[in-house]
Amino acid sequence: MATTLELESTLTDRYQTTVPDAVRRTLKLGKRDKIRYVVRPDGAVLLTRATSAREDDPVVGKFLEFLARDMNEHPEHIKGIRTDFLARIRALTKGVKVDLDARLDPKDE
Repeated sequence: MATTLELESTLTDRYQTTVPDAVRRTLKLGKRDKIRYVVRPDGAVLLTRATSAREDDPVVGKFLEFLARDMNEHPEHIKGIRTDFLARIRALTKGVKVDLDARLDPKDE
């Protein structure tokens, strides 16, 4: 059974607050990251990490737009992955662990 953690922070005179460390770690927040608030009808507020690939990288956004447009205009170009190719991919990546949410080392950015 998951444990619920209750935390508090204080508002300053300018309505600012520090996000508690446990929340920052849970949401994998770093400096300058954005936070998303969802206010529910019962007054509860859900706080999550805001993410948007298109805002983060305009090149990736343009590429995704190109792919979507090409798939709509030329659905005949869409092909399934061959099973032998998929087997080779699995063999080459066997045992490789990737954390897509891990932050890059500053020297790699």
